[in-house]
Amino acid sequence: MERDDRQFYHLDANRKARRLFGEVVFAEGKATDHLQACIRGLLEANGEVLVTRLAPEAYEGLDDLKEQLDYDPLSKTATAGTKKEPVGSVAVVTAGTSDVAVAEECVRSLSYFGVKATRFYDVGVAGIHRLFEHMDAIAACDVIVVIAGMDGALPSVVAGLVTSPVIAVPTSVGYGASFEGVAALLSMLNACAEGVAVVNIDNGYGAAYMAAEIVYAIRQKTR
Repeated sequence: MERDDRQFYHLDANRKARRLFGEVVFAEGKATDHLQACIRGLLEANGEVLVTRLAPEAYEGLDDLKEQLDYDPLSKTATAGTKKEPVGSVAVVTAGTSDVAVAEECVRSLSYFGVKATRFYDVGVAGIHRLFEHMDAIAACDVIVVIAGMDGALPSVVAGLVTSPVIAVPTSVGYGASFEGVAALLSMLNACAEGVAVVNIDNGYGAAYMAAEIVYAIRQKTR
């Protein structure tokens, strides 16, 4: 049987009709020509695209596509499409500055989804007074995304002080016994405070998607 040159991907152009948002391109591990084809396909089908885990060297290999993309090397995300008027409010909170790359993936994804994000960075439990300085603003948000490595304690602390749902993101930040984020993941899964949901290690995009769905459910607004 003759091989189809497009067999390496199956574009889900109608996902937005089933879910709140359309298909997103996960760039890590994709060959350059496959990555280019996926991005072009979604741009042609939907007029917009979000690319995650796009390393700088992979971005450089996109050739003429780079002109259409807004790329951020810190978050390793690229976007294209019409800017949306932001709705709702999501607090994106990090324990430390080392967690900021994951946080920026979350912020950039939220912006792509049309949700307002406010940053509260480097307010971890090692200096808990820094968190308290911002608690009124954090608690006023519809959803709170808390991103932490090391001992992963911050989401439980925040959840005990607010009524909004908390989405916890463990990061791979930490020394050897952190097991590249597994220790933080287990801490978050065992949080004693109610209202904490946990996504995968370093998954800022996954936290943003869930936060955006909650915001739109609250606002009873669909795209």
